Amino acid sequence: MSEVPDNLSYTKDHEWMLIDDGGKVRVGITDHAQDALSDVVFVELPEIGTKFSEGDAMAVAESVKAASDIYAPVSGEIVEVNDKLEESPELINESPYGVGWMVVIMPDNKLENTLDSESYRKLID
Repeated sequence: MSEVPDNLSYTKDHEWMLIDDGGKVRVGITDHAQDALSDVVFVELPEIGTKFSEGDAMAVAESVKAASDIYAPVSGEIVEVNDKLEESPELINESPYGVGWMVVIMPDNKLENTLDSESYRKLID
């Protein structure tokens, strides 16, 4: 069974979000998503300053099995990227909710189309 922390919000596309005190949103893929991808071997992240609308493909995670788009869970601007993933994309597999995070977005609007942990668990069961 996949790990689903209660303190995060989730999307139906298997991204997780953590809102910090300043309103910025840290984003990564869920344990379920990294498990389905298997061994992540490459990650293409957006550049800082790039703006996305909610639902836009903003990054790509490639594994030995497939390439998967990562979607923006909220409209906004990329203010930080996890540069460690360039050298060590396997961090996504090792710690999807920790050092395997992908980007930080300064949102233009509130998170609305999200799932709580219980709803996400039901989705992946």
